[in-house]
Amino acid sequence: MPARGGERRRFPGDGGFWPMRYERVVRGIFARRLNRFVAEAVIGGRAETVHVKNTGRLKELLVPGAEVSLAVAEHPGRKTRHSLVAVRKDGRWVNVDSQAPNAVLAEALAAGAVAELGRLDGWRREAVRGNSRFDFQFESEGRTGYMEVKGVTLVSDGVALFPDAPTARGTKHLLELAAAAEAGCPGVVFFLVQMQGCRLFRPHEAMDGAFAGALRNAARRGVKILAYDSRVTDAEITIGGPVDVDIG
Repeated sequence: MPARGGERRRFPGDGGFWPMRYERVVRGIFARRLNRFVAEAVIGGRAETVHVKNTGRLKELLVPGAEVSLAVAEHPGRKTRHSLVAVRKDGRWVNVDSQAPNAVLAEALAAGAVAELGRLDGWRREAVRGNSRFDFQFESEGRTGYMEVKGVTLVSDGVALFPDAPTARGTKHLLELAAAAEAGCPGVVFFLVQMQGCRLFRPHEAMDGAFAGALRNAARRGVKILAYDSRVTDAEITIGGPVDVDIG
C-alpha cells in the first residue's frame, strides 16, 4: 500500500519488488519553513507554499537553497498544490515523507526481503493489542508478534540517528513492545533510514535520553532492533540493505 499522496508504478526494483513511487513530481528550491506543516519553495521561478509531509525538525535538510522534490497533489481543491517529499543533500536524495517507511516496509514484507525476520506466516498493518496500537502484526512459528517502524532522516558522519526531536510517543511504543515481548509476543523495532550511505545506526542519546534508554531496555527484554537503509530518488523510495546497529 503506498503512503498517502504517493502511488506505485508496477515495475520491479533491484530487490524484485515494487518501489514506492510518487506518480507526479516536480523539483524546486527550498526557501523557508513557515510552520511544522507548511514551507515555502520556489517552483519554476515562482514562490509557493507547500505541504511538509514530516513534522520533525529536519534542520540539517531543510536549509535555504536546497533542491527539493515535490509531489503534485491529486486533489485540486487542496490548499497547497505540492507536498515536499525529498531533499537533495551532499549529492543524494533523502526521503522526508513520514508516511513512506510503513509503505516501504509493507512492500518488503510482502517480498520476504527482511531476512532477519525469518519466515512470516502472515502479517497486517495497524494492529491493536490491549491499549496499544502497533504499525504491524505478524505471525511467525505459531506466535503473534508486533512491530513498530521509525523513519530516520538525520545522519551525522555516516551515523543514522533517531529521533531528531524528543518523542514521548516513541518511548511509549518501546515500553509497550517490551511488555508484549515479555508476555511471549515477538517484538521488533524497525528503523528505516530514508537514504543510502550510512554505516551505522544509533539512538540519538543527546536529543532524547529517555528514548535511548527505553530502546536498550526493550532489547534486554527480547525486542529485536533492526535498521535498513533505502534507495531513494526524487520520485521513489525502496528498501535497501541492513545497517549495523549500536544501541550502546
